[in-house]
Amino acid sequence: MVNPYDIFTERGFVYQCTDEDGLRDIFEKEKVTAYIGFDATADSLHVGSLVPIMALAWLQRTGHRPLAIVGGGTTMVGDPSGKTEARQLLSRQDIRRNMEGLKRQLSRFINFDEGQAIMVDNGDWLLSLNYIEFLRDIGKHFSVNRMLAAESYKMRLETGLTFIEFNYMLLQAYDFLVLFQNYKNKLQMGGQDQWGNIVAGIDLIRRVEGGQAFGLTFPLLHDPKTGAKFGKTHQGAVWLDKEKTSPYDFFQFWRNTDDRAVENFLGLFTFLPIDEVRKLGSLDGSLINRAKEILAYEVTANNHGHEEAAKAYLASVKAFGQADPQGQIKTSSRIAKLAADKSQDVPTTKLPLNQFKDGLGALDLFILAGLAKSKGEARRLIRQGGAYVNGQRIKQEDQTFSQTDLDDGALTLRAGKKRYHCLRVKT
Repeated sequence: MVNPYDIFTERGFVYQCTDEDGLRDIFEKEKVTAYIGFDATADSLHVGSLVPIMALAWLQRTGHRPLAIVGGGTTMVGDPSGKTEARQLLSRQDIRRNMEGLKRQLSRFINFDEGQAIMVDNGDWLLSLNYIEFLRDIGKHFSVNRMLAAESYKMRLETGLTFIEFNYMLLQAYDFLVLFQNYKNKLQMGGQDQWGNIVAGIDLIRRVEGGQAFGLTFPLLHDPKTGAKFGKTHQGAVWLDKEKTSPYDFFQFWRNTDDRAVENFLGLFTFLPIDEVRKLGSLDGSLINRAKEILAYEVTANNHGHEEAAKAYLASVKAFGQADPQGQIKTSSRIAKLAADKSQDVPTTKLPLNQFKDGLGALDLFILAGLAKSKGEARRLIRQGGAYVNGQRIKQEDQTFSQTDLDDGALTLRAGKKRYHCLRVKT
């Protein structure tokens, strides 16, 4: 299994890490539980939250366990990190409503079935705290001088830091301690403005439990043209909720990415192989727009599903034309399938799931799909480099495909440049 720290590094997720060698080593030795917190300040996350969401998704894909805190407790206080003024305090009722929306959105990217990932509400332990006991047991481990030196506080000291916000670092550090104690959580991840809070939690775990924990932060992204915080437009935030930002507008946000950010965004916001990310990011001239289409399609599909992404892509092509009408760019993205024939659906054959359980050979797949009449013809297709499954070229004639290779319940086959067929599980 690939070490997730290596994935984080090569795809651009790592800004700072408390102990790179130690974290890489622990990923090799055990199944690591790692958490990221999402405060419920709105009933939807926006695209600025996709970096931490994708990090949790990669963590799960590499065999480890994501833990998401939906902060019913810390939202009552408000995080001063990266803010020039205090947040508006929300009622408990508003926070509960917002939490439900966040849970639905996180579930699109992370599988919470059967303990594969965990979602908790820090209100379960923060709201019942006895303040005096908390100060005695937890507050004694914090130095006010060190807290004031943290970047998240230094910025706000110029405009006014409220006492309730000053407590936020203690509460987040306490979250880390509780998760370490109850879930054996050893890693906290977050934006680079969370560094001080994360380090405070690691120090608290060391002082209280004598345990070792780790921290990793992601770079904060900005628009290369305007310098504005990523995810903000002249119309406001770009939301993950389709009622706030339509799938078409969501697609167009990514389609309009600055040329300089395309490779970085493909690495952070898609699951495309890193070799393809680099190839697409190296394009120039008009072909860079094809890479933007692929970026927009992949991110929209992850968030809204492939059907909505296909509609958005075809609407974009109708309005603005196709970025690569000559088909010069070969990609594993499903957008290649749509670009191949915008007027027709891809032919589909439905198969029972049990046919995939024991594995189907590549030769059999192309015969089942009608893309080859015989095993000899299928062999020639593979040897000539013209056989693809889910966008990946087949290099071995004896390669097999099982249930784990299904992408959204299907395998999309391509023979040559234009012949497509979909083998889909019967529902």
